[in-house]
Formats: sequence, structure tokens, C-alpha cells
Amino acid sequence: MSEARRIVVDTDTDTDDAHTLLYLAARPDAEIVAVTSVYGNCVDPDAVRNIGHVLRLLGLDVPIARGAAEPLAGPAHIAGHVHGSDGLGDLGYDRPMPAVSAESAAELLVRLAAEQPGELDLLALGPLTNLAAALRLDPDLFTRYRSVVLMGGSGPYAPPGTLLMIDANINNDPEAAGAVFAAPRRELVMVGVDVTGTTILDERAIAALRAAETPKARFATEILDAYLDFYQNEWGRRVIPLHDPLAAGILLDPGFATAWVDGPVNVRTDGFLSRARLMRTHDGLPPAFPYQAAPPTRVITQVDAPRFVADFVEMLTR
Repeated sequence: MSEARRIVVDTDTDTDDAHTLLYLAARPDAEIVAVTSVYGNCVDPDAVRNIGHVLRLLGLDVPIARGAAEPLAGPAHIAGHVHGSDGLGDLGYDRPMPAVSAESAAELLVRLAAEQPGELDLLALGPLTNLAAALRLDPDLFTRYRSVVLMGGSGPYAPPGTLLMIDANINNDPEAAGAVFAAPRRELVMVGVDVTGTTILDERAIAALRAAETPKARFATEILDAYLDFYQNEWGRRVIPLHDPLAAGILLDPGFATAWVDGPVNVRTDGFLSRARLMRTHDGLPPAFPYQAAPPTRVITQVDAPRFVADFVEMLTR
């Protein structure tokens, strides 16, 4: 087995973020070094409480730092209708506020990278506000992380007539996302909704989780109902995409990605929603408008969804 990846997780801890922490803790090639909170699918105080709740369930004692409660500009858009108002399905868990670092999330991200350059990976699962704040403290921050992998973006421009899920993590703070994609880096990997939306935890996989006796699997299925309620209105089935877990899987095993393109990413808006896009059309051509130059980002365009879903279920049920 290769050396374990030592990972700092930045998260707006909701259902699939909690699933991601469970998955990382179960993987023998991963070590969670620290966790930072950010608003997004719940308000920041709930994100912090949820981090503490999941880490206690896992028996992990790692630093937790509080991060942004709102975007760099404009109001926060909290998706309580997707994961429940508390982010974990409003099941009434006792979620005391955990002990948190005296440092902000941005300060912790900067310090850890400076102390251990090239040794840590940064996994961003929510709006990119904390990362942008950290870049203001250290513009070369991403060159000090072994890699930065984020769940967000929409890949290259899709073929005409194709519809995509909302690019929520980017849309929640387009200004922060723009700063992230413009920053110098060692390796930046974008795992967008165009690929995470194809990685489905279906009825059979959910049944396997429900049948397992592990505390991780029990908790993972307890918090599913609000999320399933939301996605049944999309697909008519009680299934969910594994958005954030897929980003973690690709960080640990790049072989889950079967195709990618390296190129510049810009954050674009249609006047209603913002997306992070690889500045290429679906057939590899440049877009029909001027765009900003940016360092290359590795944009995942296809994944081995069945293999990843099988690995996710195995990790939570073993």
C-alpha cells in the first residue's frame, strides 16, 4: 500500500460531507489531519457542530477551525431544503459545540501548509470562501500543498441542449472561486457536478448500507432521508449522487477518474447562476468569447462510477 495521504478537509458539513469524513476515516491510505468549517448547505455553527459530531463518532481528535459564515460579497445561500436545516436531516442529534482552534480556518490552512510543505493535501467540499481568505494571507498557498482537490465546477461546456445540476459550491461564492482558479498551484483538481452527478448511490447500495451493523453505516443511512426526499423530485427514485465522496475518492485513487483535461478554468455567470468552467467546448475547442488566462487545472471529465460506489459501500460496511 502506498503512503497514506494526509488530508486537511474544508467542509460545510451536511449529509454527503459527513459521508466523506466517514469514507476517509475508513480508507487505510488516508489520514484526516484537520477539519475547517464553512457555511453552505447549513449555517456555519451547524457545520462546526456536525464536524464535532462525526469526529466523535469516528473517535478522531484532530484540530477543528471555524471558517467563513458568509461569502466574500453578498448574502449566503443556505440549502436547508436539501439536507435539513441542521445539515444532518433534522434528526435531533445531540451536537454540542466542539473545542475549536483559536486560529481561523484561513490561518490554520496557511500555517499547516507552511509547517509541512508538500506533505498535505487540501480537500475542499463547500464554498471556497476559506480558501480565498487563506490566499489573501499567502498568495502562494497552493504551491505548499501536495494537491488541492475541490468538489465544484461544471467541467467543459456541455453539448448544446445538455442540462446540468446547479454548481452550488461555486455559485455560493463566485468571487472566492475566481481567486482559487487564478492562484498558482502545484496541482489543482476540479471534480465537478458534471461527473459527481453520475455517481449514484442507488437502491441496492443503500440497502447494503442499511443492512450493515457498523456504526458508520448506521449513521450514514440515518441521515439520508432528507437528501433522498430532495432527489426523488429530480429522478423519481430515492437515490442520491455521491458528490463530495467522489472528490475524496479521486484524491486517494486517481484511477477513479477515467478521463480529464488540463486547462484554464474561469467562473462565469448567466446573470442568475455562476459556474466554474473549463474554457473548452465539449469537442475541445476554445469558447466563442474572450476568457481570462489561468494556470492549468486538472478537470475530471469521466469517472468509473460503479467501481467508486462499490468502494464507498465497502469502506462504510467493513
